[in-house]
Amino acid sequence: MARRIDVTGAGGVRLAAWEFADPPKTDPAKAVPEQAGPAASGHGRPVVPEQAEPPDGEIERTPGVLLLHGLMGRASHWASTARWLSERHRAVALDQRGHGQSEKPPQAAYTRGAYVEDAEAAVEQLGLAPAVVVGHAMGALTAWQLAAKRPDLVRGLIICDMRASALGAASQREWEDWFKAWPVPFATLADVRKWFGWDDPWVERPNPARGEFYAEVMHECQDGWRPVFEPEQMLKSRETWVYDAHWEELTQVRCPALVVRGLDGGLGRAEAQEMVRVLPRGEYAEVAEAGHLVHYDQPEAWRAAIEPFLDAVLTG
Repeated sequence: MARRIDVTGAGGVRLAAWEFADPPKTDPAKAVPEQAGPAASGHGRPVVPEQAEPPDGEIERTPGVLLLHGLMGRASHWASTARWLSERHRAVALDQRGHGQSEKPPQAAYTRGAYVEDAEAAVEQLGLAPAVVVGHAMGALTAWQLAAKRPDLVRGLIICDMRASALGAASQREWEDWFKAWPVPFATLADVRKWFGWDDPWVERPNPARGEFYAEVMHECQDGWRPVFEPEQMLKSRETWVYDAHWEELTQVRCPALVVRGLDGGLGRAEAQEMVRVLPRGEYAEVAEAGHLVHYDQPEAWRAAIEPFLDAVLTG
C-alpha cells in the first residue's frame, strides 16, 4: 500500500511524498489492492494511486528516512527499500520537482538550491527530523548538500552511485544527444523495456532491470507511451551541477555517511574511496553485479550493504 502526502517545496511547488508499506494483516476482502499499471514489473514496483493528504496532526513526529531518487527517477523506484525499512522505521520517498506526480511548472527553478530546499521542506513538513537521507545519483548530491546546509535535520547519509567530480560539457552534450535518440512515443511498455534494456546505445550488455526502471517513468498518451517528465527540465536540472565539483560540500557533512557503489556503475572505486576520505565520518560499501541502478539491479545485496549502517545510525 502507498499513501501520498503533499509537501510544499521551494517557490510553492507542490511535491508528492509517498509512504510505502506492506498491507496490514487484516481481512483480505477489506484490503485495498495496489493499482497495476506502467510500474507493474517483476520487481513488484507498481504505480501507486494518488491518495488524500492526511489531516493536520496525523503524521507522527518521529525520526525517519527520506529517500531521494535520481534524475528521471520517481519515488516508486524506492518502493522495495521503503517497505523493508517500514518494518522498523518511518520511510518516505519524495517525487522531486519535475518528476513523478510532483508539479512540473515550466517557470519553476530547477537549480541545486531549489532541489535542496525541497528536501529540507520534506524533512520538516513530514516530521522526519533528524532523518537519515538516502539518495541515488542526483538525489545523493541533494542529500549531501542538505546535510551540509542543515546538520540539524540529517542524522545520517547514504550516497548511492554519485560522483563528486565535475562531469563537464561533453557529458551534458552526450545527454542531449541521448534524449534525441529516444524513439518516442513508444507503442507499448514492452517496447520501452526492450529499448532501454537491450537496444539503447548506452546499454553495454542486456539489462532487463534498466528496462523495468524506465518503464516505470512512462505514462500512456494518445499517441503512445511517453516519459512523465519533460526532457528539457531534466537537462536544465542537470546543467546546474554537471559543470562543478562538489568535494567542498562533502567536507561539511558532519553526520555518519555511507558511500555505496555498484561495481559496474558510474562511480569508480578510487573516487568513491576518496569521497569516503573527504567525508569527516565516511564509510564505504560496494555491491557486486550492480550497475548505476544499484538498489534496482540488486535489491537484496543493496539491503545487505546499507542495513548495518542504518541500524547503527537509527538505533545505535
